[in-house]
Amino acid sequence: MKSTTASLKPAEVEKKWIVIDAQDAVVGRLASFIAMRLRGKHRADYTPHVDCGDFVVVVNADKVKFTGKKLSDKIFYWHTGHPGGVKQRTAGQILGGKYPERVLEKAVERMLPKESPLARKQMTHLRIYNSAEHPHAAQNPETIAFADLNAKNVRSA
Repeated sequence: MKSTTASLKPAEVEKKWIVIDAQDAVVGRLASFIAMRLRGKHRADYTPHVDCGDFVVVVNADKVKFTGKKLSDKIFYWHTGHPGGVKQRTAGQILGGKYPERVLEKAVERMLPKESPLARKQMTHLRIYNSAEHPHAAQNPETIAFADLNAKNVRSA
């Protein structure tokens, strides 16, 4: 008996658009769910080297929640490129700043494969908005109730 593994070709992939409301959602759980949808691992015909994931639109990204004391204790570091140029901010400072959607964007980016052209392409399929409106209604996106999937997915306080 000879068995072969079915492999998707890029031309055979049908991409869907999904909308997720991030209001009161826990950042890590939401980022993990989004990363799986972007990669296409939710599909039965998942192929690791083919971009078979969906387009993901996230609304209300500035209203995400952290569990525990991560809002004040979780520190994001980066380097400016100059000597002594290590900078830092807490998650609460970023969420209260000018670009609060970057918390979720970085969380998803760090859950995708590292330094890969495929991961960079998959990140372009993620759209994050701080308000409840988005300009992608023409794509007829499917709404996924992330809060209803598991009771631990949302935090009220």
